[in-house]
Amino acid sequence: MHKLYSLKKAKKILIATNNPGKFVELKEILPKKIKYHKPKDFNLKEPVENGRTFKANAKIKSSFAAKKTGLISISDDSGLEVDALNKRPGVLSARWAGPSKNFNIAIKKIYNLLKKKNKLNSKARFICAISVAFPDGSSFEYQGKIEGSLSFPARGKRGFGYDPIFVPKGYFKTFAQISKIKKNKISHRYKAFIQIKKFFKFS
Repeated sequence: MHKLYSLKKAKKILIATNNPGKFVELKEILPKKIKYHKPKDFNLKEPVENGRTFKANAKIKSSFAAKKTGLISISDDSGLEVDALNKRPGVLSARWAGPSKNFNIAIKKIYNLLKKKNKLNSKARFICAISVAFPDGSSFEYQGKIEGSLSFPARGKRGFGYDPIFVPKGYFKTFAQISKIKKNKISHRYKAFIQIKKFFKFS
């Protein structure tokens, strides 16, 4: 039997992120009966994310947390790929926001780069890799993505990160304008999670 089926019996899980928005979104798509912890509950510092892919970085975070706490840990690594910028910022999406994680800075940087190219409506996609790690060192990674395009100026107060400039394919509103319920049904994060949903018990 796949080890992930042990998640059906899990009572406590650590969501290995210090990003409040990510923590909320992951918690909302996971079973309600489980108690979820944050890294700060254990005074955990963030590990160095030096992976070259979303899956690699997600694994670094989840494995570090699981080893340090002895809890099953779930992390995600996600980012924005902009076609006109050769798929940047990609795995560096959070770092473009600077040490303070101010995504207004990152959005302005993308705007300025695209304006020079006269490609403000560039095609783009959000990618999310989710990693589930166990205290014994094993881990499992899954990836999801959603295609779309960029739109300036930023619109909407919901969501976080690059949500105010990303318009998912088939929609006219940005991720920051649509409801949480709608976003959680179409997002890159949900598309990654749907691959491990069968391993949880929701009732």
